[in-house]
Amino acid sequence: MAKFVCAVCGYVYEGEKLPEDFVCPICGIGAEFFKEVKNTAREETVYVEIDDDNVAISRAPSKCVACGNCKSVCRFKQGVYGYYDLQKIKCKSICIDCGQCTLNCPKKALDIKKDYKKLQEIINSRKKTIVFQTSPSVRVSLAEEFGGEAGEICTEQLVGLLRELGADYVFDTTFGADMTVMEEAHEFLDRLKTGKNLPIMTSCCPAWVKFVEIFYPDKINHLSSTKSPISIQGSLIKNYFTKIINKNPQDIVSVAITPCTAKKDEIKKFDDVDFVIPVRELAEWVKSKNIDYFKIKKSSYDNFMSTGSGAGIIFGSSGGVTEALLRTAYFLKTGKDLQNVEFKIVRNLDGFVEAEIDFAGRKLSIVSVSGTINARKMFDEMKKGKKYDIVEVMACLGGCMAGGGQPINVKLSHEQVRQKRSDALYELDKNSQVRFSYKNPNVNFVYKHFLKNFGSPLLHTKYQDKSDILG
Repeated sequence: MAKFVCAVCGYVYEGEKLPEDFVCPICGIGAEFFKEVKNTAREETVYVEIDDDNVAISRAPSKCVACGNCKSVCRFKQGVYGYYDLQKIKCKSICIDCGQCTLNCPKKALDIKKDYKKLQEIINSRKKTIVFQTSPSVRVSLAEEFGGEAGEICTEQLVGLLRELGADYVFDTTFGADMTVMEEAHEFLDRLKTGKNLPIMTSCCPAWVKFVEIFYPDKINHLSSTKSPISIQGSLIKNYFTKIINKNPQDIVSVAITPCTAKKDEIKKFDDVDFVIPVRELAEWVKSKNIDYFKIKKSSYDNFMSTGSGAGIIFGSSGGVTEALLRTAYFLKTGKDLQNVEFKIVRNLDGFVEAEIDFAGRKLSIVSVSGTINARKMFDEMKKGKKYDIVEVMACLGGCMAGGGQPINVKLSHEQVRQKRSDALYELDKNSQVRFSYKNPNVNFVYKHFLKNFGSPLLHTKYQDKSDILG
């Protein structure tokens, strides 16, 4: 008895011979895409495999046309597919949840796993207080889903839209980014002083963190222990804001609107955020309710945790976290404001840039990376003896503003879209009244009246060696 495996969906046909006119009952692909195998434990397929229990990405085999786009992106841009032994991983797929495959699938065979219907049911029940937060990059991308231009700033429309959907409160995750900067800057200076666990590696991107946990667990101690902006903000919503409005944490439903699919997996680790809704999912939700985007009443963020600095805004573009970190770390080190707050040398949209800067009399070596395939390049450089002080990595090329949950723009090239969204974020920073995280009055208020000191367990986390899934 021979076995023939479909190269698209993995369906196994058993028989003496595969009929020439055979059609796969799962995905509809013809016999020419079947391969006779002796061991069906794990064979390479045309597509990227996604497990049913993946909380970020779904796969519909019947929609797959065997184009191979997803596998190409996962292998050559993300450095995931092909970097493990298919037989050793057995029946478990390796995925960092970045969602780049969903941006490159022409038939939506790979798509964001949707949660908005469940959230809508909770909103309709009117039993919970609904609190939204919106990531910096969302304000420069959402408009594209409704015919707007790439990089079009739509902050007030975004907030108004969420109120229309049922939000009781809407906050800006840029505040959470400023909190991340404050914690990470202190952490960096401590490491710089002791010389331990350098370089410090940013931890804002959950896909990058998962990449390290799976493929480079020996580097876990280099990751900053500071939580990501949405998790910090979510923690403050559940543990501090609830006290202000006299609510129990369990009476709050905390929702993050993000450019990112990997955040859906990140929130499983904490109780800070209940739902993550990426931009494309938000747009689908809006359209399902027949809400006219152009007739939305514009609105502003609620007062508490409502403002973020320009430094928090640029978190959405690769190099922005490093730039924000340096602005605050310099002040904490010297007690003085930087005169030139822009570090354009660390900005990059192409995946890899190295820089050396003078930091209060000390030369710092920095690498800014986006696209996890380029993180492999960075680790190779480190193996050769390259020394860094700061490592920033975003899993998606160009940073969060090009995340797997962002709109698919068919009018412009990927490079053009990245540039326009990035330019918009830096323009918002340039025009901000406050460009330093430590000057954010809301941040200082929270430290003074709630956290008291830096290093609160509410704002920090630990990481786990997950390399065992590689077999």
